Amino acid sequence: MKFANHEFNDLNELTMSCVNSITSMAYMLEHVKDPEFKQLLERHFPFHVRDYNMKVEFLQNAEGSTKILPLFKEDGFMLSDFTQSPAAGYPPMQPRTSVTDFNDREMATNYLLTLKRAGREYAYSAMEAANPELRAFLQTAFMMSCSHAFETWQYMVKMGYYPLEAADQQTTDKVASMYQLVPEDQGMIQKYLDMYKGQNPIGGTSEDMLQ
Repeated sequence: MKFANHEFNDLNELTMSCVNSITSMAYMLEHVKDPEFKQLLERHFPFHVRDYNMKVEFLQNAEGSTKILPLFKEDGFMLSDFTQSPAAGYPPMQPRTSVTDFNDREMATNYLLTLKRAGREYAYSAMEAANPELRAFLQTAFMMSCSHAFETWQYMVKMGYYPLEAADQQTTDKVASMYQLVPEDQGMIQKYLDMYKGQNPIGGTSEDMLQ
């Protein structure tokens, strides 16, 4: 498979990132103590391996990857309140300067930050990937990282490892009042919609992600 130089460099960086992710997850699976977090890692792990193998195929095979990566959707939520942690408080933490083993909180933090970094890199790389197969893979891998990160973040919020607090209502009202809606029925906008009807291909809407 032929790549532009920037595509190949991005793919190499993402593959190296996968080596780190899979190795870290393998360690976590042997050391995690909380059954819920262990089950989360067990469910995610095979798809990170598939993600890595697809990258290797893209790098090595002229025809590209023969494997596929599922497109994940968030199916259900752990949190009953999207603005308030259910934890009674946030246990204090401090970076340790002498470590022989990681605890569950440290491993969950490691995993979440890894997913967030990978997701940003997938999104950035996809924006300039001209190769259609690679672009589709990067977009799908972003969705996987996004889904896995959201699930991990919710777990951390529930455990009190990650703060979740409602924004101050007075501040949100004050800031929101700065912005005014743009009427979409004005002539100029309708003119452009009519002029380029069918030239902006649409595969669905944001509501499809909720189904």
